Amino acid sequence: MGGGVKLAGRVTNEAYFAVVCIRSGLVGPELPHKVAQMLLAFERHGLLAGAVTIGAIRNGDRVAMRDERGEVTYKELDERTNALANAWRDRGLKPGDGVAILVRNHRGFLDAVFAAAKCGAKLILLNTSFAGPQIREVADREGTDLLVYDDEYADLLRGVDPPHGRWRAWIDEGSPTDADDTLDGLIGSNSTKGPPRAGKAPKIVILTSGTTGTPKGAPRDEPKSLGIIGGLLSKVPFRARETTELAVPLFHALGFASMALGLALGSTLVVRRRFDPEVTLDSIQDNECTALVVVPVMLQRILDLGADKVNRRDLSSLKVIFVSGSAVGPELVKRTLKAFGPVLYNMYGSTEIAYVTIAGPDDLKQEPGSVGKVVRGTVVKILDEDGKEVEKGASGRIFVGNSAQMEGYTGGENKEIIEGLMSSGDVGHFDEDGRLFIDGRDDEMIVSGGENVFPAEVEECLAAHEAVEEVSVIGVDDEKFGQRLKAFVVVREGQDISQDDLKGYVKDNLANYKTPREVVFLDELPRNPTGKVLKRELAEDRSDEARPKAAATAAEDE
Repeated sequence: MGGGVKLAGRVTNEAYFAVVCIRSGLVGPELPHKVAQMLLAFERHGLLAGAVTIGAIRNGDRVAMRDERGEVTYKELDERTNALANAWRDRGLKPGDGVAILVRNHRGFLDAVFAAAKCGAKLILLNTSFAGPQIREVADREGTDLLVYDDEYADLLRGVDPPHGRWRAWIDEGSPTDADDTLDGLIGSNSTKGPPRAGKAPKIVILTSGTTGTPKGAPRDEPKSLGIIGGLLSKVPFRARETTELAVPLFHALGFASMALGLALGSTLVVRRRFDPEVTLDSIQDNECTALVVVPVMLQRILDLGADKVNRRDLSSLKVIFVSGSAVGPELVKRTLKAFGPVLYNMYGSTEIAYVTIAGPDDLKQEPGSVGKVVRGTVVKILDEDGKEVEKGASGRIFVGNSAQMEGYTGGENKEIIEGLMSSGDVGHFDEDGRLFIDGRDDEMIVSGGENVFPAEVEECLAAHEAVEEVSVIGVDDEKFGQRLKAFVVVREGQDISQDDLKGYVKDNLANYKTPREVVFLDELPRNPTGKVLKRELAEDRSDEARPKAAATAAEDE
């Protein structure tokens, strides 16, 4: 009986997602011969690799990507990845082999990803901020049989010599672009016909952010449900054949998913190798972009340009600002809605659990601290320490189930799983309207004087202060209270604030035991490429570091 109900629920959801996909233009009427070609491409290459060939059939000469080298059409992308896949197959790359990719945002990323997918390979997406030892450790751990990289990383990759070669994706000025070890060289010298059937679906390994330790590989197979696309499209008005400014790194879960969705919709993706807030605004205007995909720190840098610079551009084409990757504080939400209007969509999820909830403009207007309501097809439960579901409004550990979460870390570990639901690593609660709020990380909670304290609540409080540009809070040992909080603050330009001022501000707005023991002023917070603060670096002793002018005031007050 229970199995039948679950099956009926899945069928109902798939039917709903199909309607959503049709409404968005992802699926539409096609001539019979094109339908046959697309079905053949899907059957031959699977969902990920087949999407490029299907895109070429549907969209042909429409621009798939615009980068600093120019434009690549859907037809050209299909032919480029065919040629590259043929070249790699001829050089011994087999289905299941590992292809490690250390590439910034440009066409070379798409070339490598879709050629590897057409070979049925395992895609290992490396973080461009890794240090040399970390890159070598991850590449070895994940099983690298072929390496694709940009010229700038050549020195970091010394010692990584996989059996099927090292191939350069972005060539620095002065180097020949048709050299024997470049993607362009391989593409230009091989057949553009579709490669042989791989016989095995590709696997995608996206690395965790590594904010608290060594990044872990979080592999997943191709999705076997429309839910991963349909659920997102049911909440966010992405539409077919539009233009998306894709600012986030493509190796990141958000960037990779947005890239795949954009290509499935037949949209044009506008990318650059490095993020610049003013260039991004110019690009939205010049390319008449309908969507912008960013992480919170990017959005903050855009807003910090000031209202004059934002309003100077014609951004009327923009319908969606899609943000994820780390917490979006209420103050940033309010600033964004004021500057751009009701176009903000905040997604909560992680590398391990994919996406969970999405807060649209209406949710954020009413509750700017919310991450929205659960996406259809996903199950979310708030559990106590004994694994029992808490009452609505009560705080507890967040557990998630969906069709897109990882299958376990590549090292054999896994997140805690209770009755098929995976821990998100966060603590949160639902309000009466079904909106989810994140109270903090379950591994960051401290006990101060017998009281449970989450750094995120204090971060949110301090971020609302007009003198605070950025803030991060961690727990530290305290002889009297067991643990206390320590805040790291970046002061806004032109502002002057002391440690005691900020401590007093917290006391005025939160319980006394939530007041930081110490406030450290920094020029900037350490972050990874997707904007997450590296709290493990903050936990180190930084007392001797140079501090901005505001810090002098704090030191004098002490």
